[in-house]
Amino acid sequence: MVEDYRTHPNLAKIKIVLVETSHPGNIGAVARAMKNMGLSQLVLVNPKEFPSQVASVRASGAADVLNDAQVVASLDDAIADCQVVVGASARMRKVSWPQLDVRQTAQLAMETVSADAQAQVAILFGREDSGLSNAEMDKCHYLAHIPTNPTYSSLNIAAAVQVFVYEFLMATDIKSVHQAEGYRHQLASAEQLEGFYDHLYQALQDIAFLDPSKNARFMRRMRRLFNRSQLDVKEIDILRGILTAAQRQSNQLKTLTQDRD
Repeated sequence: MVEDYRTHPNLAKIKIVLVETSHPGNIGAVARAMKNMGLSQLVLVNPKEFPSQVASVRASGAADVLNDAQVVASLDDAIADCQVVVGASARMRKVSWPQLDVRQTAQLAMETVSADAQAQVAILFGREDSGLSNAEMDKCHYLAHIPTNPTYSSLNIAAAVQVFVYEFLMATDIKSVHQAEGYRHQLASAEQLEGFYDHLYQALQDIAFLDPSKNARFMRRMRRLFNRSQLDVKEIDILRGILTAAQRQSNQLKTLTQDRD
């Protein structure tokens, strides 16, 4: 049986992130959908118009969610403290990301926040006309797609959010498999992962590994590989230590070569 959402702490750890929403009415409708299912963290990345009376009217009883919405300038700011980031997409992409359906997304989210009291999960919803860019999708661990009627597949943002938040509510009784395993390490946040990816890119440049013509494609594959692993903080430290050692060795070899010349 699903626990009472009004007192369930895990729903408070789920962020609904709207990226550059153009119509304020959609923001209000999303706030209403969230409150219906017991979610409260709404984050707005560079909205076109907010605050807005139109948003307030559409929120219809969810003024608390709307008024508490966090407005940020960039996606990085929105997800910096999140351990799992999922991008909602209205269409399948040419670039391959790990795929989840909405129910799997909810299950993963509840397992994550059950395993770590500090963990947060972000679900990203893109622009009304173009969705999320590939660069924004690169910051996601997974892509989630809502199957729809192929002859009329367009979903309003609020309708898409409603599907997700309903599944989150239904998944609140899921316990993390890591709890039974005695899992204790904190998962790396999006900010820590971005720091690692920057370090990885620089280290691979330092050792002359990267092919300039294939950098973007290669790094996208690296992101997918490590995102699937759900690295924890200690693992990030180990990997960055290895990168630092490789950079140090590379610099020493370069210095020796220069001295010989």
